Amino acid sequence: MMRSALALLTVVFLASGANAQEVGALVTNNTGDTAWVLAASALVLMMTLPGLVLLYGGLVRSKNVLSVALQTGAVASIVSVLWIVVGYTLAFGDVGNGWFGNGRAWMLIELTNLRGGTTVPESTFVLFQMTFAMIAPALMIGAWVDRARFSWVVIFCALWSVAVYAPVAHWIWGGGWLASSFGTADFAGGLVVHTTAGVSALVVAVMMGRRRGFPDKPLIPHAPALTMVGAALLWVGWFGLTGGSAMAATDDASSAIINTHVAASVAALVWLLIERINFGKPTAIGWATGAVAGLATITPAAGYISPGAAILFGALAAVVCHFAVLQVRRWGIDDSLDVFAVHGVGGILGSLLLGLFMSSALGGTGYPEGVTPAGQLGAQALGVAAVALWSAVLTGILALAINIFSPMRVKKKHEMEGLDISSHGERGWHFTD
Repeated sequence: MMRSALALLTVVFLASGANAQEVGALVTNNTGDTAWVLAASALVLMMTLPGLVLLYGGLVRSKNVLSVALQTGAVASIVSVLWIVVGYTLAFGDVGNGWFGNGRAWMLIELTNLRGGTTVPESTFVLFQMTFAMIAPALMIGAWVDRARFSWVVIFCALWSVAVYAPVAHWIWGGGWLASSFGTADFAGGLVVHTTAGVSALVVAVMMGRRRGFPDKPLIPHAPALTMVGAALLWVGWFGLTGGSAMAATDDASSAIINTHVAASVAALVWLLIERINFGKPTAIGWATGAVAGLATITPAAGYISPGAAILFGALAAVVCHFAVLQVRRWGIDDSLDVFAVHGVGGILGSLLLGLFMSSALGGTGYPEGVTPAGQLGAQALGVAAVALWSAVLTGILALAINIFSPMRVKKKHEMEGLDISSHGERGWHFTD
């Protein structure tokens, strides 16, 4: 009788659709929230595979398109394995000293039925966060196309995901020192993903040096149509990145997606306008770059601000990131696909603007109790400084250390031949009569 009564109680509880809670010793999840986060995980995965493959593949010369695709696939694969082994527990293990998570979830051996503070299983949370860990190092690939050695790329990105990405994720999302002690906020990765990847990409671009012929010889993208398709996939996938970060199928998720979409739309249009004024013609690559700049800029704030503020975020993203692209090139740095200028600067810009537009007076969600606009802006600035410094220093150390036994750059003759043939013995395209 007792067993039957408990079973009946469990069935009634599950049928009610209530949020996660305890029934005796039983803890269940909200199936609607879980389904949404699982779907969002697939959308974020699509951003890397195939989104970045197409975006970056179209921007390089035809002799290097396959190398970009393979680097992206290999990085996504090895980071996924490392996330299971050690990355997740460093980022989201139980809080210890505020810098790294503890070893509770090493190899995912002790996952809980529910991730604390959510209504979804911890395994669902692991999967969702894995897709973030994958795209962050994959973004950096755009900084060294045409000239990086494949083995160096894979080793560097693998170690970077453990030494740079995982600790920063813990500082902000895992209960670490930036969030708990200073209140630094990042809704979906402006600091954790875009600032880490953007700053690190700039450091590597400086260390690796310019491509042969840059900037005197035009290095023309071979397939802008592929770039537009890749950007479109990123745009759709970004709905999972920001909407999924709400961790529930609620108004928070839909509001974040609306803000994401409008910011990307405005940024793409403003970028086209800038091109029309400066160069006489709007371009497909300009539309794609503008959209991605808007997406990167809205990411840290998507769930905290109003749609009206998101319009402003998009417009500023296009203006500031366009200026950053030109400035990096004036410095003579060959950040080949503008990773720092678009993702790094966009993530930093959005993180700082968040400090102002979180205000309820401007339609935002409001500041935590006792926090002023100046205080939140200071917390965001501290977060930007800490994340940028950590990313730059650790990136330099890792890049140099790996270069000792696996040189970061291919030989001149291999670069001239193209990495598709020289590094992989294949061609991205085969044309026949």
